[in-house]
Amino acid sequence: MKRRVSQQKSQHKWKRRIFALLLLVLCFGSLLFIMQTQYTRIMGLASLQHRFVQRPKIAFLFIARNRLPLDFVWDEFFRGGDSRFSIFVHSRPGFRLNKVTTKSTYFLDRQVNDSIQVDWGEASMIEAERILLRHALGDPLNDRFVFLSDSCIPLYNFSYTYDYIMSTQTSFVDSFADTKEGRYNPKMDPVIPVQNWRKGSQWVVLTRKHAEVVVNDETVFTMIQQHCKRRSLPEFWRDHPLPADASKEHNCIPDEHYVQTLLAQKGLEGQLTRRSLTHSSWDLSSSKDHQRRGWHPVTYKFADATPMLIKSIKEIDNIYYETEYRREWCSSKGKPSTCFLFARKFTRPAALRLVNMSFLVTFS
Repeated sequence: MKRRVSQQKSQHKWKRRIFALLLLVLCFGSLLFIMQTQYTRIMGLASLQHRFVQRPKIAFLFIARNRLPLDFVWDEFFRGGDSRFSIFVHSRPGFRLNKVTTKSTYFLDRQVNDSIQVDWGEASMIEAERILLRHALGDPLNDRFVFLSDSCIPLYNFSYTYDYIMSTQTSFVDSFADTKEGRYNPKMDPVIPVQNWRKGSQWVVLTRKHAEVVVNDETVFTMIQQHCKRRSLPEFWRDHPLPADASKEHNCIPDEHYVQTLLAQKGLEGQLTRRSLTHSSWDLSSSKDHQRRGWHPVTYKFADATPMLIKSIKEIDNIYYETEYRREWCSSKGKPSTCFLFARKFTRPAALRLVNMSFLVTFS
């Protein structure tokens, strides 16, 4: 009888142990299931969040007379942008970019509503730049600001351009000491001392910090407005006689000095890559076309638009600054690279020819 009771107790112990083991396995399994579910949920949320995180944008700021004659080239370029860009256009007052004036949806209604009349060689050009920057800075995602003319074309696709510009924390500003042309007006001293006077291309690429410096500036802009004037045009162009003492005129083109001088004045030159990303050809010595001589860079016409031209621009890997005895070797991400991402001045027939030759469609 005792043995029977003992056997029953032993069987009960084993049942309890088995039950406890099954319960432990069930609890452990449930814990694993909950952890897996939570992990899947967290990863799903992270993936969803990553999908909707907006990357910094490049603001493309176009200075145009009216419409953009090369909008068909830029339309192809922006298709690879994936919402990593914004567009602002400064045209003459009252002009609108609608379905009649542009065939590209990217440019529809992208004109600023407070544009001004711009005259070449006057301070109105830099005021137009400041207007564009004020609008573009309204979008907190805009992190770089690229100035372009209505005759510019891109040389590479959007992804390459984006990576090139965003790979450095510097602005790209063509800037060098102006010691040869006598554009500095001594009346600007001491507000703008001669040692801070700089020259360069107006086609700059600015970081957000430097864009804010330009928009908030009143001192340098005011001095240039007052004392940086365009010299009287040659006799066959001008409407009025030369002043009595023409030697005292300063042939000062404000847009070639303003941003460069302002950033030098603010002690920010150490934060610049001191070269432009936009190619202009100023070598006019071999041109037989009278219209190509003077104060403007070469305009590329239909006959000029060849793959060899684009190839030659892309192969430029250094720029020499004569007044500073400085050669700027171009690099990107710490490696030697092409100097230019954009080029000007291209006529519409020239750009059409390049597109028809399939040379600008893929932006290889």
